[in-house]
Amino acid sequence: MKEKLLIVEDDEAIANILKEHLEKEGYEVTWASTGKEGLEDFKKENFQLAMIDIMLPEMDGFSLCKNIRWISEIPILIISAKQTDLDKVKGLKLGADDYITKPFSLIEISARVDAHLRRYRKKEGANENSSNMEFKNDLTILLGENTVLLKEKEIQLTSKEFDLLLLMAQNPNKAFSKKELYEHIWQCLDVDGNNTVTVHVKALREKLKDNVKNPMFIQTVWGTGYKFVGEKRI
Repeated sequence: MKEKLLIVEDDEAIANILKEHLEKEGYEVTWASTGKEGLEDFKKENFQLAMIDIMLPEMDGFSLCKNIRWISEIPILIISAKQTDLDKVKGLKLGADDYITKPFSLIEISARVDAHLRRYRKKEGANENSSNMEFKNDLTILLGENTVLLKEKEIQLTSKEFDLLLLMAQNPNKAFSKKELYEHIWQCLDVDGNNTVTVHVKALREKLKDNVKNPMFIQTVWGTGYKFVGEKRI
């Protein structure tokens, strides 16, 4: 089965060159021309590697990299004309695995893609039997079934409630702002006065029987948003 690569690049000529070259190398390649489109594509399919430009419309490459890294460990390669150390450090701090400056050679692209995919395959092989996330206080997230159990009984979550819980559980003790949560889950720009996330988190807490003052799973970070504080079961 062909490995799937995602290219997010607003320059059509560069994107076509990369896409054609990598398809000749035996990969299945999807091209998105905006950051928002790239995130939408990423959530629809199972990609093994992403190549992202920094200067993108709708959502820049740094934001896209951050959003992907919250939910996936696939290799992310930033490809950009920006060559400053500041940009490189920022990209790597947000979770990118590599930073390739334009102009680049296709031989270099092939070598880096191959190297990162080899490491990723090895890592995935070690984790392939992990299908559940289990926490103290009897919370279990069944990843393959999009199901949540509390004290071994399934709790009925909406798709957005499940996505919120999973995102926070995959990034324990990370304080997410309401803006970050809304833009990642709903894939729309946040606006002042939007209380969508607040309403969904309240409903999620009620279903998890989570006390706001003494939380087992979701803690309010005053002035910021929320973070997941559930302890993994060993």
